[in-house]
Amino acid sequence: MIDESVATTQTPVRAAEFFAGIGLVREALEPLGVQVVWANDIEKAKRDAYAANHDASHFLLDDVRKVTAENLPADIELATSSFPCVDLSLAGNRLGLVGSQSGMFWEFARILEEMRKQRPRAVLLENVHGFATSHGGKDLSDALTRLSELGYSCDVIAVDARHFVPQSRPRMFILGIRGGVVPGAQTGIPPVSDVRPEWVQRVHARHQHLAMHYLPLPRLPEGPHDLSGVVERMDTSDPRWWGPDRVAAFVESMSPLQTARLQALRDSEGISWRTAYRRTRNRVSMWELRRDDIGGCLRTTGGGSSKQALVELGKGEVRVRWMTPLEYARMMGAGSYKLTAGTPNQALFGFGDAVVVDVIKWIGQHYLLPVLRPQVVLQAA
Repeated sequence: MIDESVATTQTPVRAAEFFAGIGLVREALEPLGVQVVWANDIEKAKRDAYAANHDASHFLLDDVRKVTAENLPADIELATSSFPCVDLSLAGNRLGLVGSQSGMFWEFARILEEMRKQRPRAVLLENVHGFATSHGGKDLSDALTRLSELGYSCDVIAVDARHFVPQSRPRMFILGIRGGVVPGAQTGIPPVSDVRPEWVQRVHARHQHLAMHYLPLPRLPEGPHDLSGVVERMDTSDPRWWGPDRVAAFVESMSPLQTARLQALRDSEGISWRTAYRRTRNRVSMWELRRDDIGGCLRTTGGGSSKQALVELGKGEVRVRWMTPLEYARMMGAGSYKLTAGTPNQALFGFGDAVVVDVIKWIGQHYLLPVLRPQVVLQAA
C-alpha cells in the first residue's frame, strides 16, 4: 500500500471528473494526492451535494454533449468517467451504447479526441458488468477500439465492493494508459485472479488485436461480513419504523421460503439485520430478504425494486423501515459525507448512482499512482 503522506508531498495529479455526480471519485482520490481541477454533471441536486463537500468552483453544471475540450483546463493527467449504466444494466433496457444514457460514452470519447496533444495520460471508466455482454460484447469491443484509436492501451478489471463495504456491488473498470510503457505492465492474456475472473480474461483474449495490457495487482481484502457498522441505531419508538399493519403486510407478501428465513432470524437470541427488496414474481409484488448479512446493490430511487429496506430481527421481534441517507453513505464508503444538501430522497438517489469510495481509492493506490507517479511507489515501498 502507498503511504498517503508520501503521495501528497509530490506534484498533484491533475484530474477531470466526468459524470461527477456527488463527488465520490474525488472523495477517494484526493487523499492520495490527486487534485480534481474540473468536474461536470447535468443534475443540479448532485452538484449541490458535491458543493456541500468539496470546492465546486470548477464544477460545470451542463449537458456533457455541450462540453468541448476548450472547457477543460490544461495539463489534465487523469480523466475519470462513471458514465450512465441505464442502457447497459441487466435490469435496464439493454439498448447499450446506442442508448441515450449509456451512449454518453461517445461524448466522453469525443472530448478526449478534441484534447489532441493535451489528452490525459490515463483514463478510468466505471460501469456495470452488463457492459461486457451488451449486444453480445460488441459495445465493449467498440469502446475498447475507440480508446485504442485515441492512443490508449487498455486493461479491464472487475471489483465487487463487498471486499470493502457490506454491499454487493460488482463493477467493471477500464483503465486506459497512453504515452509509453506502463511500469510493471505485461502484455498477453492475464492469469485468472480475483480482479480478473474468467470472463475478464476472455475480454482480454478477444481484444489482443488492440493495444491491451494488464498490471499485476494484489489480492482484494476480505471485507466486512455484516451490516453492524452501517446501521443507524434508533429507538424502537422512532417514527421511521413501519407500523404493525405495514410490517404484517411486509411479512405476508413473502414466499414460504422467505418467511421461514425471517422466522429463524426473528426467533434468534441476538439482533441481526438484513436488507430487503420488493420484487415482482408472476406479476405479484413480493418482499425478499437477502440470504447473507450484507446489503444488496444500492440503486437510484426510482420506484419498484430500486429502494432498499432494512429489517431488524431477533429476540422475537421484527422491525422494518427504509434505509436512511446516512446508511446509504456508509455503504458507499462515505460515512463522513455531509448530507445537508437536497432532500433525503435526492441523497439516496445520489449515493445509489455513485461509486464506492474504498474501491476507487484501492484502484488509485495500486494502479493509478504506480502509473502516474511511479517515484512515489518506489519511495513508499
